Amino acid sequence: MAHASVYEPALPGLFVPVQSDLPLNAPEPATEKQVAYAMAIAKRTGKDLPQGTLRDRRALSAWIDAHKVKPVEGRFSNYPSGKQVAFAERIARIKRQDVPRECFKDKQLMSRWIDGNKPR
Repeated sequence: MAHASVYEPALPGLFVPVQSDLPLNAPEPATEKQVAYAMAIAKRTGKDLPQGTLRDRRALSAWIDAHKVKPVEGRFSNYPSGKQVAFAERIARIKRQDVPRECFKDKQLMSRWIDGNKPR
């Protein structure tokens, strides 16, 4: 009587690699928001989106970063946006406290204050 080898699998074909139709590092498709933003940039700038970028989230993100409007540099460029201020004031009303004055002159400080005070 023959004995099974220790190295022989009990289920033949169990450890045979399966060929997949997709590569292991298949790109993730772009999100709807990414596509809409990229289309708006393309329309405004008159530039075409490169072939295949809508099927690759990272490639589309790189294209968006290269073509989006750069923030204006100037005297008030470090100030928080109107949306940041409105959100901070809403949080402050809920918590019945004031937003520190220095936060209104520094968007980084405002962002940290919002993150530290958001209702959970």
